[in-house]
Amino acid sequence: MPLSLSKKLLRIITEKPAPFAAMAVLLIVLLLYLPATLRCGFVHIDDPEYVLNNLLIRQLDLETVISAFTQTPVGWWMPLTWLSFAIDYQFWGLKPSGYHLTNIILHALNAALVVLIADRLLQGLRELSDERGEERGYLYPVMLLFAGLFFGIHPLRVESVAWVTERKDVLNGLFFFGAVLSYLRFARQKQVNPRGTGYGGYYLLSLGCFLLSLMAKSTSVVLPAMLLTLDCYPLGRLGRNTLRPVLLEKLPFFAASAAMVAITLLTTASSQYLVTYQAFPFTQRLVVSGNAVWEYFRMLLFPYGLSPFNVIPDPIPAAYTLTTLVVAAALLCIAFAARLPWLKAAAVCFVLPMLPVLAFFQNGDQSFADRFTYLPSLAFTVAAAGILFTLASTRKGIAGHSLVLFGTAVLVVVLSIMTYRQISVWRSTETFWTRVISIEPLAISYKERGRYYHMIGRYDAAIADYTAALERITATLKPYEYNFYAFRAESLRVAGRFEEAIRDYSTAIGMYPHPAYFLGRGLSLRALGRGAEADEDIRRSGTNPGPVVWFD
Repeated sequence: MPLSLSKKLLRIITEKPAPFAAMAVLLIVLLLYLPATLRCGFVHIDDPEYVLNNLLIRQLDLETVISAFTQTPVGWWMPLTWLSFAIDYQFWGLKPSGYHLTNIILHALNAALVVLIADRLLQGLRELSDERGEERGYLYPVMLLFAGLFFGIHPLRVESVAWVTERKDVLNGLFFFGAVLSYLRFARQKQVNPRGTGYGGYYLLSLGCFLLSLMAKSTSVVLPAMLLTLDCYPLGRLGRNTLRPVLLEKLPFFAASAAMVAITLLTTASSQYLVTYQAFPFTQRLVVSGNAVWEYFRMLLFPYGLSPFNVIPDPIPAAYTLTTLVVAAALLCIAFAARLPWLKAAAVCFVLPMLPVLAFFQNGDQSFADRFTYLPSLAFTVAAAGILFTLASTRKGIAGHSLVLFGTAVLVVVLSIMTYRQISVWRSTETFWTRVISIEPLAISYKERGRYYHMIGRYDAAIADYTAALERITATLKPYEYNFYAFRAESLRVAGRFEEAIRDYSTAIGMYPHPAYFLGRGLSLRALGRGAEADEDIRRSGTNPGPVVWFD
């Protein structure tokens, strides 16, 4: 490339770094995710309820829209997510590649929005870059590029993108980040021209995006508190004379959050989706939550050993208490760090989006999950990009800059490789549970993979997994051990191993005499020609015993 053309291109990039970096990030994220993720299928963890068996999304008409806003198919009110699946269904039917494509595009757009948000929040560093002249002008675009890529290609993003069910994550992220960006533009214009009228549109756009984000996933209820944090730093809008008007600006946001909290409490109460405090006491929730915050911070810095399913251990180990204390001490230190307002703001905006997904509002068995870092990563990413820029700009000479930039490039490449490999975990239900088992071989994980093997007709593999599960039964699962014997008995029966099936059915019946177990044993007895015993078991099974499922 001729020298004059290179200088012209560099000038364009340095004059308008944010649009350039945002477009570059969008393309890179698309190129990384498209080849691998489009080969992924549906995973039989929530995908059947959200898509495969969800009749709500099979049509796209006024009735569908009304149903999306008035029904809660999986216990959560998220009409926008259901409508997005309904749109996909009109184009793709039940072909998984189409749903994955939508997730990828949404995530790429979110990564680009992160670049624009970082540009708005780090304007002071851009002014510093401009003051130091053209020879360092490339540092600011590189910083924005890093911000977008660190968010977009981090392995922790894979779960939100490659799992069809997590459409709610990327869709919520699109409007959440849009709300933040619009608010930053509103606040900037109001500061520059407080008596003007040009900023009202950005305020309404921010509020509208916030409402849409709530309709995709309720976790964005914390946005008003995050905006107040940004008003404090770096916007500097909270003062003695400005506190009242700034708080009044947030009233519609807080009202929307309060309404969303009320809707969530009502829907989850009726569906009994949340774990009760009687079953999971507050002290345990506190320790699990503290450990989760630690894990999220750790995984953002060192994303190794990522598992798609992290079960709350029983009993909760002492290490959980230790990490909770470390997190509490760190937050206290940050709170009293008077000279580091940026660190306070980053810490608050990192923790706030975690609150709705911590164990205080527990649903399911997970102690933490990669997908729960989607919104919290915004604060971490912007702070990391700012630190990188400061580090690079304080190095003397080209050699110092090159060393920092080279290290950054290596980090981006390493993250890309890790993300590409992590995508393969979500290729199928088998790869999902195989990854979980490779990290922590628990009975519940072997049982789930065994059920999948049974469903697809690999009965010998299912029997092997159920056997492995029975060998790993914990004290917590001991009262439900009959389920494991019954599942293995079903696979043994369908595989033609009737004698073994009868033994397992008998063991299960001894623990929990469910009619479905009598039917299974009766069919096995009949296959062996033991008609009288078979007839007795089938009689005891009743007229409608149902299938063998997990019985509590």
